[in-house]
Amino acid sequence: MSKELVNYLSGFVTANRLKRFDEVLQHRTRHLTVVLEDIYQPHNAAAVLRSCDCFGIQDVHVIENKNKFEANPDVELGSLKWLTIHKYNSKEENTADSIAALKKNGYKIVVTSPHKNDCSIEELDITKKTALFFGTEMRGATPVAFEQADAFVKIPMVGFTESLNISVSAAISLFTLSSRLKKSKIDWKLSEEEETEIRLQWLRNTIQKPELLEKEFLEKNK
Repeated sequence: MSKELVNYLSGFVTANRLKRFDEVLQHRTRHLTVVLEDIYQPHNAAAVLRSCDCFGIQDVHVIENKNKFEANPDVELGSLKWLTIHKYNSKEENTADSIAALKKNGYKIVVTSPHKNDCSIEELDITKKTALFFGTEMRGATPVAFEQADAFVKIPMVGFTESLNISVSAAISLFTLSSRLKKSKIDWKLSEEEETEIRLQWLRNTIQKPELLEKEFLEKNK
């Protein structure tokens, strides 16, 4: 039914927009995903979303423990509607639940932080599905994330300053890993079913009042 609904809704979108959907989907991946733990500055949140869209990362996992996730629209520039956002906020502490869900779906948890067992972003093994974990601006990842991580990664730096802003760190990491992924023999592309799911999401976010058209479609296909 999803394919039929996609075909129906596609009739309400321009040919150029549909062509653009096809082009972008060819570069989308779920092999890499991003996890944001308690990010509280809206411009940082927005900048990370923008980088995810630019580098073809479809899914962003948002953990809201103490801080509600808000993205500055002047920075994210509409990228939010092209991404699939997964939020974890049902408890006071949601990090463990998010990690458990990701691991259940086959992801390796990689925390971005200088650590005694870390490796550089160029050396990180991305053969397995990888969830890149970014902690809050001031404290970094929580102890729960460190305890349950499968690996740690850093961006090599040679200056006096020992850390990067989270949005800069995410952009460098995603550019590096997505470039490596596309040069590899790893099967990183979306499945046909995933493409259909995402295309439907994009159509719903593009068309005005899509729920009315879907209702009409369902009534015609009872």
